[in-house]
Amino acid sequence: MTSSIPLAWPSVEETCYRVTLPLTKLSPQELVIRCQAGRSPDRAAFTELLRRHQAHVERLIYHLAPDWEDRADLVQEVWIRVYRNIHKLQDASKFRGWLSRIATNLFYDELRKRKRHQAPLSLDAPLKTHDGEIPWELASSEASPDELLHTDEFYDQLQQAIANLPETFRTTIVLREIEGLSYEEIAQITGVSLGTVKSRIARARQRLQTELQPHLDSPRS
Repeated sequence: MTSSIPLAWPSVEETCYRVTLPLTKLSPQELVIRCQAGRSPDRAAFTELLRRHQAHVERLIYHLAPDWEDRADLVQEVWIRVYRNIHKLQDASKFRGWLSRIATNLFYDELRKRKRHQAPLSLDAPLKTHDGEIPWELASSEASPDELLHTDEFYDQLQQAIANLPETFRTTIVLREIEGLSYEEIAQITGVSLGTVKSRIARARQRLQTELQPHLDSPRS
C-alpha cells in the first residue's frame, strides 16, 4: 500500500504577495491601489505618486493662475485633498484625470473667493493641436533681430488673446492644448457634457484665430 505525502507548495497568490517590487517599478494604478488598501494611504506609495505627478500639478496650476503668488500653497492643497479622498477614486487607472479635476476645482474655488474672472494666462510650453504645433518659440537661437521682434510680438498677442477668453473657454483650452487631455476627460473635470466641451474648444479656437489673424497677416518689417 502506497501512502501519499502531502507537499506544501505555496499558492500563486502567496508567492506574488511575498514578491515585493520597488515602488519605482509599480505603475500609477498599482500605487493608487496600495494607497487604498489601508485605512489611511500608504505613505511610501503616496510619496511616489506625488513625485511622479508633482510637475503635472504645478504646470496646471501655473497655466491657470500664472500671476498668483501663492501657487505653491495651491499645489500643496491639491495633494492634501488627494490624500484625504484617494479612497473615493473608483477606477485607479484614471488617477491622472482625477488629479487634474481636483486641481481645476481648487482653482475654481479660489477664483470664486477672489472674485477674479479673467486671470492672465502665461504659456511657456509648446502648444500641440490636431493640426500641428504652433511655434511660440524661435526655431533657432540664431534668429535675426526682426524675426525675434516678430515672434515676441506674436507671443504677447497670444498671451493677451487667451487672457481675453471667457473663463470657461480659457480653461478648456488649457486642459486640451497644454495638458493634452481628451474631450472626455475635460468633460469629467469641468462637469459639462461632451458636446459642450467640443463647442467651447471650437469657439475658443475661432476667437483666437480672429484676434490673432491681423498679426499673422501683417508683413514682417
